[in-house]
Amino acid sequence: MDYEKFCRDILDSDDKIRFATVYDQWSERVAGGMRPGLQNLLTDRQEKELVTLSVLDWKQRKEMAKWLGKTIYTMAEFEQVKRFSFYLGDDDLLLVSTEKEVQTKKTVDDVIRLYYENKSS
Repeated sequence: MDYEKFCRDILDSDDKIRFATVYDQWSERVAGGMRPGLQNLLTDRQEKELVTLSVLDWKQRKEMAKWLGKTIYTMAEFEQVKRFSFYLGDDDLLLVSTEKEVQTKKTVDDVIRLYYENKSS
């Protein structure tokens, strides 16, 4: 899959999406980034810490999949933003950050639809 295109498609799907980035299992950026013209609310160090925590959480959830099935996504709502984690198989993690007022179900449905559209192309 072309992850750069996938992340661009996510950003293009809703102007309330601030950030769409794919990371590997070692917390290294594979593709994507911040919407042009927006400023990151986190420093580079804070962002790296958040990504590392997300990857660790993802690894724990893979262990729980033995009993509960695979995690499709998780969402955290902060005072300023919502942050979604989507699990792209065993090797990659998609993080999406949005404005707080975004519609959660629509965002999740759009990202999942775009994943399958990009996966098949």
